[in-house]
Amino acid sequence: MKNKAITSRDVDFAKWYTDIVREAHLADYSGVKGCIVFEPNGYAIWEKMQKVLDEKFKALGHQNVYLPLLIPESLMRKESELIEGFAPEGAWVTEGGKNKLEERMIIRPTSETLFSDYYASIVKSYKDLPLLYNQWCNVMRWEKETRPFLRTREFLWQEGHTVHASEEEAKAETDRMLNVYKDFFENYLAIPVITGQKTEREKFAGAEYTCTVEALMYNGVALQGATSHYFGQKFSKAYGIQFLNKENKLENAYQTSWGASTRMIGGLIMVHSDDNGLVLPPKIAPRQVVIVPIGQDEEITSLADKINSLLNTNGIVSFVDKSEKSPGFKFAQHEVNGIPVRVEIGKRDLENGKICLARRDTRERIQIENDDNIVKNIQHLLDDIQSNLFNTALRRNQEKTFTAFTLDDVKDIMSKQPGFVKAMWCGDENCELKMKEIRGTKSRCILENEKPISDKCVVCGKKAKHYVVWGIQY
Repeated sequence: MKNKAITSRDVDFAKWYTDIVREAHLADYSGVKGCIVFEPNGYAIWEKMQKVLDEKFKALGHQNVYLPLLIPESLMRKESELIEGFAPEGAWVTEGGKNKLEERMIIRPTSETLFSDYYASIVKSYKDLPLLYNQWCNVMRWEKETRPFLRTREFLWQEGHTVHASEEEAKAETDRMLNVYKDFFENYLAIPVITGQKTEREKFAGAEYTCTVEALMYNGVALQGATSHYFGQKFSKAYGIQFLNKENKLENAYQTSWGASTRMIGGLIMVHSDDNGLVLPPKIAPRQVVIVPIGQDEEITSLADKINSLLNTNGIVSFVDKSEKSPGFKFAQHEVNGIPVRVEIGKRDLENGKICLARRDTRERIQIENDDNIVKNIQHLLDDIQSNLFNTALRRNQEKTFTAFTLDDVKDIMSKQPGFVKAMWCGDENCELKMKEIRGTKSRCILENEKPISDKCVVCGKKAKHYVVWGIQY
C-alpha cells in the first residue's frame, strides 16, 4: 500500500523529492532564506558519509585541518579566474560590530585562496612535499534558486587541497582522488557513475582541468556528485608557493583540489527512494536494522534484545523499537525512514521458531529460522540489498543512456525522456552553447579510452575532437 503523504515520483518528481525530505525528517526549511536545518536523520547520513570518506582519505596519507571562514577580498583577488567565477555568488561581510571594515571579506565559497596563502608561508623545500590536507567545513554561495541538499546557500562539504613537487605527482593525485569518489559512489552509495574531464567552459574557475563524477537520477536528470581539479602552478604563481627543488633552484609548486558535499544526500534520495519513502543502501545507512517486537511479552522483548546484541557485536548497526506505538505505525515509520531491514518478532513466530525479515528495497517479507545463523542470514540480506540497489540503478542508467549523431537526435531524445546522451563534439564553445538551447543540455564530461561513434560533431558536422556525455543537470 502506497504512503499517502508522498506524491508519486512518476506524477511530480520535484514534489515527490520534497515529500521524501519532509516525511523522512531529513531536513526542514529554516528562518534563514535559502538555508536548511539538517534534522537528525539527514545529519546521521552525512556523518556516515564523513566517516567512510575520512577513513579513505587518511588511509592515503591525508590529514585534516581547519582554516578561517572569512577571506579578505584582496586575498581572493590574487587569482583572477577564481574571483571572477565566484563573485556573483559571494556573501560579503562589511561590518564588524559597530565598525565598518577597512576591507570587506567574503564568507568562504571555497578555500583555495586561504590554503594557498597558508602553503606559501610553510613550503620551503621539496623535502616538505607533498602536503596532503583536507578540510571538513561549511561554505556559502548565494544561490538564487534553492532546494534541500541539492542547492542551498550554506552547505556542508569536504575540500582536499594538496601541494606537490612535480606535475606528474599532482596529476596522479587528481586521478587518485577521482577514483576514491567513484569507488565511494558505486560501492557505498550504490550509485553507478561516469567519470571524465569537464570541458574548458565547465571546468572549475582557476583549474587547469577538472575531473568529475556524474550520476543519473531516476528522472533522467544528471547530478555532479564530486570533482577533482588539477591546478598546475596557477595558484602557486599567484600566491608565491615556491620551494627549493633537488637542483637547489626555486620552483613553483603544483596543486590539486577535490571535494564532495551534502549534495550526495540528494543523489541518494533521487536514485534509490520510492513512493513509500527513503531507501538507503546498507553500507551508508546510519541504522541498518530495526527490530520490532510485536506485543509486550517478556519472551519476545528478551529475544529482540538478544538479536540486537548479536547484530551490533558483529558489526551490524541495529536497534530495538520499544516505543508505545502500534506495530503498523512502526512499520510505516521505519519504511519511510529507509531502514534497510526490519525484523518482526511476534508470538506466533516465536512459537514456530521463526522470525520475519522485511527488506526495504523490494518490500519483500521473508521467514527465517531463529537459530545460530541469524547474524549470517541478516548480513547476507544486507549484502543482497546493497547489490540489488546498485544493479537496479545501473539498469536504469543503461535504459536512459542514448546515442546521438545529429542535433535533431538530441532534440528528439530530450523531448521524450532525458538521460545521458553520448555524442561527438568538435571542441568549439559555440557548438556547446547550441546544445544548451535544447532544454539546458550541458556537457557532463569528456569520455576517454572509448571508441568514437563517428568523426563528426553532433552540432556542426565538422571534424570531431571529443566523445562527450551530455545531459540536463541539477
